[in-house]
Amino acid sequence: MFTGIVEELGEIVAREQSADAARLTIRGKVVTSDAGHGDSIAVNGVCLTVVDVIDDAFTVDVMGETLRRSSIGGLEPGSRVNLERAAAVNSRLGGHIVQGHVDGTGTILARTPEDNWEVVRISLPDAIARYVVEKGSITVNGISLTVSGLGRADTPAADGHRDWFEVSLIPTTLSLTDLGASTPGTVVNLEVDVIAKYVERLQQRG
Repeated sequence: MFTGIVEELGEIVAREQSADAARLTIRGKVVTSDAGHGDSIAVNGVCLTVVDVIDDAFTVDVMGETLRRSSIGGLEPGSRVNLERAAAVNSRLGGHIVQGHVDGTGTILARTPEDNWEVVRISLPDAIARYVVEKGSITVNGISLTVSGLGRADTPAADGHRDWFEVSLIPTTLSLTDLGASTPGTVVNLEVDVIAKYVERLQQRG
């Protein structure tokens, strides 16, 4: 389990591609300080298992399904990624409950600078739109954020999605995560609040 509070901005330093998987080597001084084989680290919101730690970098194996269903498939050496270690039982839950299981991907549609923050609009897949509510929580590339706006476009975006949501990013988020430099057209990983999915399931069973 994670909290969606990014600990550092890491970097992909190597990628080894096989038939239906990839091994990534990722540099992250903070998250490797106490990491070992078998530990979980969220990479852009995807829970991955540490294979090895070498100096300030760690390696992970990514299966084909994860490569296809998340933005991890598009990462190359030099890509910057948000990193977070699994939450400790005795730590404060600064964001919200994040599983590291991506529900879908969206595309950054627009960025609107304000005085002390920036509003980012992101497309929202039909399959998960019902779980997203204004002022609720959503995870974008592993970052716990509050939904500040929702809407539906008259025509689909380039990725085919009509629904969109907005998040307002404070200076800290802009400077310490990859969203600070992500431009319109960038694909991002989305994970909705797991509590919403449990509530829906309970209603269906009732």
